[in-house]
Amino acid sequence: MSVEVGQQAPDFTLRNQHGEPVTLSSYRGEKNVVVVFYPWAFTGTCTGELGEIQDRIASFDNDDTVTLVISCDSRYSLRIYAEREGYTFSLLSDFWPHGAIARTYGVFHEDAGVAIRGTFIVDKQGTVRFTIVKSIDDARDPGAYEKTLAEL
Repeated sequence: MSVEVGQQAPDFTLRNQHGEPVTLSSYRGEKNVVVVFYPWAFTGTCTGELGEIQDRIASFDNDDTVTLVISCDSRYSLRIYAEREGYTFSLLSDFWPHGAIARTYGVFHEDAGVAIRGTFIVDKQGTVRFTIVKSIDDARDPGAYEKTLAEL
């Protein structure tokens, strides 16, 4: 079962593509956080989704909001992926213990060993205000994230 609207977002600390620790609760009181889980770096649907976020980065990385994108890929792969695609947001590695944070959020696909497509918008108080969970093959619309963020 995935995390639901109205719940406190489970805290986590993961390393980004540069090896720096990023902690969800460090944004509490300061920024809304868009937490985006995706299955695999370097794949078409994932690259398309993350490209849309990058194309709309002013909505997702500003004075009020930060976007944290999470996969079970290693941080070394994520660094190359971010450089190749020009992503300016943090790509976080949930590699080890493998998928621990995806499991906590209820979006880990045990058979495939990856996160499914789950997005959680966390407000400045740490409360989940929006969720969408889709299968590995189904892309999400970042426009829905923008709409929710505009209402916060």
